[in-house]
Parts: sequence; structure tokens; C-alpha cells
Amino acid sequence: MKRKHPLFCFIKFSVRLIMPRFTIVGEENIPTGPAVIVANHSQIYGPLTAEIYFPGNRYTWCISEMMEKDKVADYAYQDFWSKKPKALRPFFKLLSHMIPSLSQLIFTNADTIPVYRDKRVLKTFSITTDKLKEDARVIIFPEEYTEYNNIVHNFQRGFVHVGKYYYRQTKALLPFVPMYVCPARKELIIGKPIYFDPENKMDVEADRICQYLEDAISDIAFELPRHRVVPYPNISKKDYPYNEKHYEKTSS
Repeated sequence: MKRKHPLFCFIKFSVRLIMPRFTIVGEENIPTGPAVIVANHSQIYGPLTAEIYFPGNRYTWCISEMMEKDKVADYAYQDFWSKKPKALRPFFKLLSHMIPSLSQLIFTNADTIPVYRDKRVLKTFSITTDKLKEDARVIIFPEEYTEYNNIVHNFQRGFVHVGKYYYRQTKALLPFVPMYVCPARKELIIGKPIYFDPENKMDVEADRICQYLEDAISDIAFELPRHRVVPYPNISKKDYPYNEKHYEKTSS
């Protein structure tokens, strides 16, 4: 096992002291052995709770730009802070240029798998499949900026290809497990899995699995007492939606 950088260990220890403890609910829904856990991003809460509180042998998908010093600033500003009020954006633009070295240190020391969006994407699937073959759980936060409903945004479909790669090498059906990250209740709530079907065409299977997961995460949230949902975009807290099922889902 790779030795962690001392600064990373200190940062992780400090975050544990500051961040509220999250409880795992429904852990019995995770099948024994390898699984892909798919969750709402919930801004920084998803990745942090995955690293600190998710039990067992697990790895989290992390966009490769956060690991490559020369790409951190542009990606961080666009993805994390570009939706902030206009008056605050210059500050966050400056901040994005202050974090590249720290970002690279954190995300290369955390239990992560780099997600490449170029010809290296096959490396992402290869590393992921190797980890799954070691009976690890792989945690993915696949939301993008198009809204699905007031709980989740539409999922990018590419991660479902992991099921195909895993089946080719093992002939086993990979489970994809929904998880709702709920900061308001300090809970990670796990639902029942759906299994990859190699008989389906890949685009059909990606749609089938993603729709199930989007709906399953939403249903978990809808069934909870009223609370604020921390959305994927980094918007003002006053605009956080409630978990009420008060309008129809948009088409994906």
C-alpha cells in the first residue's frame, strides 16, 4: 500500500475533527463482494464522506483535472464556484489559482481512481475493474448540470461501461447501488442494487441503470422527513430545495 503524505494525513485528521459524523443507513443493501456505489454529489459532502466514513475497502472516482496541477485552477473555478454570486466570483477565481499544489497532493493521496475524459479513459475503466476484482467498492458521483428533479441532476452515462468491462473479465454481473448523501440528517442512505445486463445494447443499458439509480436516490429522499437537499451546483444556501415531491421530473 502506498504511504500517505504526512500533510494529507494531517488534513484528513483535521477534517474528521471538524466535519459532523455521518451514519451509514441500509448497509445491508450492498451485496457481498465488489459493487459500484452511485450517489448524489451533494457538493463537497459526497466525496468527503466517501473518503472519511464509507466502510471497508473502497475507492472514489475523481476527475483527473483535480490531480493535474496545471489543470486544477480552471476546472475548480468552473465546476465549484462559477455559480456563485457575481460579486464573489473574483475572490473564488483567485482562490482557484491558489489551490493547485494542495489539490494535487490531496487527490493523489486519497483513495481515488482518476477519471480521464480523453483517450486515457480506458485507463480509468482498467483501474476500476482491477479494484473491483479485489472485492473493493467503487464510489461514483456522476451528476452533471442538467436538473433531473429537486433531488438529483441528470447522471452522465459513461460510468455504466464499468459493468461491461467487469463482465468481460469475470463473467459476473456487477451491482450498481444507489446512495443518497443527506447532510441535513448526517446520513449516507443506501438503497437496493440494480445489476448490469450484458444482453442489452450499451446505450439501452446505460439509460436503464441511470434512470433506476436517479429514481432510487430520489425516492429515498422523498420518503424522509422534510429537509433541505444540498444540490450538485454550488449555489446559495437560501436556494437549496426541499425534498418535497412537488414537480415532475425533467426528461433525461
